[in-house]
Amino acid sequence: MLNDGRAKKKHIMTIAVASGKGGVGKTNVVANLAIAMKKMGKNVLILDADLGLSNIDVLLQLAPEYNIQNVISGEMPLKDIIVTGPHGILILPATSGVQELTVLDEFQRLRLLEEFESFDEDIDVLLIDTAAGISDNVAFFCIAAQEIIIVTSPEPTAMTDAYALIKVLYTRYQEKAFSVLVNSVKSASEAKEVFKRLSTAADKFLNISLNYVGFIPFDEAVRMSVRNQRAFIDAYPNSNATKKIMDLAVTILSRTEPVVKGTIQFFFSNLLSTSSSEG
Repeated sequence: MLNDGRAKKKHIMTIAVASGKGGVGKTNVVANLAIAMKKMGKNVLILDADLGLSNIDVLLQLAPEYNIQNVISGEMPLKDIIVTGPHGILILPATSGVQELTVLDEFQRLRLLEEFESFDEDIDVLLIDTAAGISDNVAFFCIAAQEIIIVTSPEPTAMTDAYALIKVLYTRYQEKAFSVLVNSVKSASEAKEVFKRLSTAADKFLNISLNYVGFIPFDEAVRMSVRNQRAFIDAYPNSNATKKIMDLAVTILSRTEPVVKGTIQFFFSNLLSTSSSEG
C-alpha cells in the first residue's frame, strides 16, 4: 500500500440549488438549509453564485467588505473574502450591479476554480445558490455540482420555467438527475401534485425521472423572517417551515455518497477537501 505522506481527501457534498424563475424562495431555502445542516454537525459553505445580484448577505443582514468580484479579478484570495453567518456557516458573497459578472468567461471560471483548489477550510457541504433562469453561469455551477435541486412553486409560470431549466440542462449538458423541492404550498397534497405535473412532463418529453425531496409550506413565519432579515429556522424554530427544512436536511445528509458525473464536477468535489502533509 502506498504511503506518500499525504492525508486522504475527505468527501465534500456539493449541491446546486436552482430555479427556473426568480421569486420562488430559492435563496431563503439555501440559507435555512445551511443552518439546518450546521445544526446537524456539518460544516457548510454557501457560494452565492448569483454573481451580479447578491442575495444571501442581504437575507441574513450581513455586510461583507469584499465579494467574489475581488477574487475573480485576482485582487484577493478566496479565504480573505469569506464571511461568517449565523451558527458559523461560511458564505462566499456575490456582488450587486456588476453586469459583466453575470456571464463569466473561461478565464474567470478557471480563476475561480483555482481559488477553490487552494481553499483549505474544513467543509462538509458546499451549497451553490445559483442565479434564477437558464444562463451559462447557472449551467456551469449546476454541472459542477454532484446534486441539483430545482426549487419551484405552485405558480404555473414557476413550473413552466422549472421544466425549461431541466430541459436545457438535459439537452445541452446531458444532466439526467434532478431533485425537486416545492416551496410555498398549502399542503402536502398540493406539493405532490406540482411534482407530479413536472415529473410527468420530464418523463414524457425528456425520458428522465425526477426525484421528489419534499416541500416547504406557505408560512407567515417565512415572510416575517425575510422582512426582519433573519433565517426562519432561527426566528421561528417551531414553525412548520422550520420542521420541513430540517426534514430536507436529514433527507439530503442521509444519502450515500453520490456518483461523480464528470471532469468539472470531479474537480469541485475534491478541491475543497483538507489535504496536508504529515509532520
